[in-house]
Amino acid sequence: MPPERLRAVPDPDREPGSSGHDLTIEQLAAESGMSVRNIRAHQARGLLPPPEVRQRIGYYGPAHVARLRLITELQGDGFNLKGIERLLEGESAPASEAMLSFRRAIAAPFATEQPEILSAAELAERFGDPGFQHLDRALELGLLNAVGEDRFEAPSPGLLRIAEEVLSRGVPLDAALDVVAVMQRSSRYTAEAFAQLFVRWVWQPFEEAGRPEERWSDVLESIDRLRPIASEALVSVFQQVMGDEVEKQFGKELRRLSGEKRR
Repeated sequence: MPPERLRAVPDPDREPGSSGHDLTIEQLAAESGMSVRNIRAHQARGLLPPPEVRQRIGYYGPAHVARLRLITELQGDGFNLKGIERLLEGESAPASEAMLSFRRAIAAPFATEQPEILSAAELAERFGDPGFQHLDRALELGLLNAVGEDRFEAPSPGLLRIAEEVLSRGVPLDAALDVVAVMQRSSRYTAEAFAQLFVRWVWQPFEEAGRPEERWSDVLESIDRLRPIASEALVSVFQQVMGDEVEKQFGKELRRLSGEKRR
């Protein structure tokens, strides 16, 4: 297939490749994983900025690759082309790289643990639960994911280790799972509050300002810090509340014991 030819006046003073636009449409297709036909269709819709033209041949650069990858990922997220068109309306080609980074930042998993694969027999042995009677509940809570016959993935092995220690202290497994459910509900409320906080005070002012390119780095840094900040705040508040609650609950026990001795 011949290189794409466009109606444009070449710039005789420009050095070949001086702007990083070195890819023909065929090379762009290979780099982005998208067909030439789809690239042309996206360009016709205005989703892809025009190439740089040299000697009647269109050349593409890294920003075009980023834009196509962003389109592909947004489609994978369920966006249709009309929605993507509205989202990218008015965005320059370089801004696509920032938008791609933003999309990946919000989609990146927060957990740094590597999942662990366990058999049903291993789970039964570790939790003293022959036949693992609580398996359905663990699956429902997302503590385990079925990955094959009698094999399960633990997204957070650390949480399983904590559960083992809790069990070793005499707490029944069903009671421990009840606490996990409570923790998930309260953590979701906290996560929702923090996400809304950043959307309201970081993203929306940026959006209302027209997403200026020079502020993308600040927004990306804020998104990158959102989850660590939320985690640190949650731990700090929890430690304070937990101290109060331990004192309250065990204080009741001490007063009860004191009353029994007086009798």
